Amino acid sequence: MAVLELTSDDLATTRFALSPMAELTGALQVLGGRYLPPGLGHWTAQASPRYLALRRADPLLAALTDLMCATTWLPDFTSPPPRGMDTTFTGELAGVRSTPPAQARADLLRSSPGRTLAPALDRDDIPAAIAGTLQAAWTQLLAPDWPRLRAILERDVIHRAGLLATYGWARAFDSLADDLRWKTDGRIEIHTLTGPSHRIQGARLTLVPNGFAGHWLSLDPPHAYAFHYPARGTAALWEAAPPASDGMDRLIGQPRARLLRALHAPATTSQLSQQLAMSLGGTSTHLAILHQAGLLTRARSGRTVLYRRTPLGDALADTPAQHTG
Repeated sequence: MAVLELTSDDLATTRFALSPMAELTGALQVLGGRYLPPGLGHWTAQASPRYLALRRADPLLAALTDLMCATTWLPDFTSPPPRGMDTTFTGELAGVRSTPPAQARADLLRSSPGRTLAPALDRDDIPAAIAGTLQAAWTQLLAPDWPRLRAILERDVIHRAGLLATYGWARAFDSLADDLRWKTDGRIEIHTLTGPSHRIQGARLTLVPNGFAGHWLSLDPPHAYAFHYPARGTAALWEAAPPASDGMDRLIGQPRARLLRALHAPATTSQLSQQLAMSLGGTSTHLAILHQAGLLTRARSGRTVLYRRTPLGDALADTPAQHTG
């Protein structure tokens, strides 16, 4: 069992963050066969030919993916704790590339079963080589979908923030993963992860949703820690497209029907625009019409406006909405 120990000051500075690098790590674990979360079968089938081609062309990708699928401790330099919601893949990749070779080798040895490196990983220029491999994998496997995936992850953060505002940290933490428990003495227990206890002691702690059901700790003591947890609602992004037309499409039009289906959880105009690859202006117009028809409500949350389905909208979409609480 892994344990994070927090003071009240540590808790006050805990924030949510996004990590494109962690999304790539989760994607490689799925494609490498470590696990297949529900809802990812369609994406895996679509991405596997590209992944297998990359793997055949690059022994380093094959070795790194095999390591990520076998280890209980991801190499720290390839899994840095992200700083915030604006984390970029370019920035994370620069961190991988600038890692001292001796540190990278030590991280890889710690993660390797039997503490022996695969031949493709046993090289002097390993940080730069792995950075190049990760860049190619990102470009081929995830970059085209990142705007839509990011919108889904942002919606998860909005949901967790709602739980935090309504019920406090205990409910917010307990909702992150089935094996995570928040204790009143300030400890976070993660029962399926192994390793020593970590005392935050003024370091930065971030909570990071992962679209591939990723579930791990990122460590950069004494500066930063991160807990990566499975995001909600990502299956809707990866699943096969629905039939081109049904009763709701004919009644209100396909663009509005797509928006109504996508609002199984609250979202902003820009998030829906990115998720559904619709223009921002068109998305705004369709949402206004759905709101006027009584199918949606809207409410301001900070600087953004969140749209939610009404009971009438739920009935028309024929799927239950997910509400905070």
